[in-house]
Amino acid sequence: MKTLKKLTLALTLTASLAFTAFIPNVDAATQHTVKSGDTLWKIASQYGITFNQLKTTNKLSSNTIYPGQRFTIPNTTGITAAEKDLMARLVHAEAKGEPYAGKVAVATVILNRIDSPDFPNTLSGVVHEKVNGYYAFTPVQNGEINKPADAEAKRAVNEALAFRGQGSGSLFFFNPKTAKSDWIFSRQVTVTIGNHRFAK
Repeated sequence: MKTLKKLTLALTLTASLAFTAFIPNVDAATQHTVKSGDTLWKIASQYGITFNQLKTTNKLSSNTIYPGQRFTIPNTTGITAAEKDLMARLVHAEAKGEPYAGKVAVATVILNRIDSPDFPNTLSGVVHEKVNGYYAFTPVQNGEINKPADAEAKRAVNEALAFRGQGSGSLFFFNPKTAKSDWIFSRQVTVTIGNHRFAK
């Protein structure tokens, strides 16, 4: 009887381990199959990683790639897919109608705030931060952030992630025609793109 119990336990454990092996690992790196027209730079930008991270992860010694090749895309940003979506929705709402470069710059402001000791250190914390009882970003206050992001906003987020840490260190952006705060006009302007001034 003891032998039968041991055999049953062993079979149950083996079946359990076999079943677990087929459960996909949600933290596994993304895979990308090269399509005609792809370049390493395009692939890196698409996933929000740097060109060098893509090459290093896949042990590439050349920049030449071929359709059908499979590359591992590492998550080196620390930003989850849900956080990318939140960021893209904010970019879409804040920079609708602005040039593409302005959308990348808005995404960069969000990342710069995460990296700054003067702001929350998480994406959600930055997006939902309140100042004097109001959300720091108008689309969070008025609910526009709940609308889906378009493809250009998503691409802008990935580009900002790929070049994270570069740029002029902008922490703020505003429209000088509609801004009402004297304080924001006192900030050092880093660049003007479209209707937005970016500042630190």
